Amino acid sequence: MTQLSFAQKAEQHWTPERVRKVTGGKKFLIDPRQGSTLLRALGLLNADASMPADALRKYVQINHMVALIEPTVQQLSERFSPVRILDCGCGNSYLTFLLAWCFKNVWNKKALIYGIDTRADVIGKSQQRAVDLGLDDILQFEKISVQDFAQRRTDLPSPDERKASRMHMVVALHACDMATDDALALAFAEKSDAVAVAPCCQAELANKWRKLSAEHFKSAFSVLLNSPELRRDSCSTFTDAMRVLLLRGSGYEASTTEFVPSNHTPKNRLILASRRGNYLESALREYLELKSSLGAGLTLDERLNSDAIEVLKKIQA
Repeated sequence: MTQLSFAQKAEQHWTPERVRKVTGGKKFLIDPRQGSTLLRALGLLNADASMPADALRKYVQINHMVALIEPTVQQLSERFSPVRILDCGCGNSYLTFLLAWCFKNVWNKKALIYGIDTRADVIGKSQQRAVDLGLDDILQFEKISVQDFAQRRTDLPSPDERKASRMHMVVALHACDMATDDALALAFAEKSDAVAVAPCCQAELANKWRKLSAEHFKSAFSVLLNSPELRRDSCSTFTDAMRVLLLRGSGYEASTTEFVPSNHTPKNRLILASRRGNYLESALREYLELKSSLGAGLTLDERLNSDAIEVLKKIQA
C-alpha cells in the first residue's frame, strides 16, 4: 500500500466540519488543509494531521493577528518590493512563518522577513524550518538582541545604505516587558512605515509604582498604586496607553484592538500603527500630563526619534 504524504493525510482528515470547528466558521488565511505542512512544521498539527487541543489557541491567535495586519501589509506591498519586515523576539517564529507563507502562497508579493531572538536554539530551529518549507528565500534568522541589531543599523557607514535596507514594518508578538519598547524604539529609529506589537508582562510602570507606594506618593491614582492586584492590572493598560501616545507623537496613527477573543488568552492587545509623518504635539502633551498624574512614565520617552524629541523639548520649555 502506498504511504500517504502528510498533505494527503491532512486533506483526508480536515473535513469541512472539522475545519469549521477550529475556525469557528470564519475564513482564516491558512486553514489546516491548505497550510498543513506549515502548521505541522510549527508543531500545531500531530503526525496524523489532527490539531492538539493546546495548539488551538496559538493557531487562532496568529491567524487573527495576520488578518488584522493584512491591510497594512497590502498597502506596503503597493509601495515597496520587496517589503522588509523585522520580527523582534521572534521566539518559535509562528508569526514570521505565517507571514512568509502568506506572502508566497496567498498574497503573491515579494518580501524579506527577518526574525531575531537572543536564544540560539529557537533561531537554529527556525533556520532549518525555513529550508524545509522552501521559505529560505524570504526568511532570515539571526541570534541577536534588538538593541544590538538597532546599533548595527546605526553603525552603517552611510544614510543611503541605511535607507536602502530599512525595515518597512516592525512586529513583536508577546515581547515581554520592555522588549516591546525595544521594538518600538527601533521602529522610531528606522522610521518604519508600520508597527504591530502585542505587548506582554508590562512591568516597568508597576515597578515604579511599587517604589512610589513605599514612598507614600499621593495622586488621584493612589488607590491603584497602593493595591498590588489593581496596580498589576491597571499598569498594563496605562503602559500601553502611553505607548500609543508616544507613537502618535512620533508621526504614527496608532490604535489598539483585541486580536484574539479573551476566552483564548488574556494577553490579546494589539497595538497597530502606520507612519504618517505628523508629529502630534497634543499626543505628547497628553503623555506628559499622564506621566505627571501617574508619578512615572516610560523610559521609551527617552528613545524617540530626534523629531519627536524636539517636540517634547518644545512642550517642556
